[in-house]
Amino acid sequence: MTTHVNLVKLCVGAEKVEDLTAWQNMRMGQTGLPNPRHVTRMWPKRESELLAGGSLYWVFKGLILARQRILRLEEVIGDDGIRRCGLVLDHTVIRTESQPRRAFQGWRYLSADDAPRDLIGADTSDKDPLPAELASALADIGIR
Repeated sequence: MTTHVNLVKLCVGAEKVEDLTAWQNMRMGQTGLPNPRHVTRMWPKRESELLAGGSLYWVFKGLILARQRILRLEEVIGDDGIRRCGLVLDHTVIRTESQPRRAFQGWRYLSADDAPRDLIGADTSDKDPLPAELASALADIGIR
């Protein structure tokens, strides 16, 4: 039985989850692609584990706050001729409990055991559950 693994990635240029969903919707409108896709330089070596139920966990201003299920990986050849990996994502952005994460480049693997839990009944509407600073402070003391 294959257990799944996740990826964690900084959501550069986004302050909150709504910024991510707005950007993805805009890009899908421009490209005509049916699903959000995030292109990354490296192809995951643990592809089978990733596709066995893994998600891309997004970090906003030092906190994991949301995830999207990874549907498949697609080869993307850039204008420079370099092969890249397109992470094809589910439309649904699921809010998670906040979890602090230091800055890093690229993406990192995240085990299912270490991933933050989904927030029950959370959505991606225009209301933020908590300001990022408050969510970070609560996460630091283990409350949220």
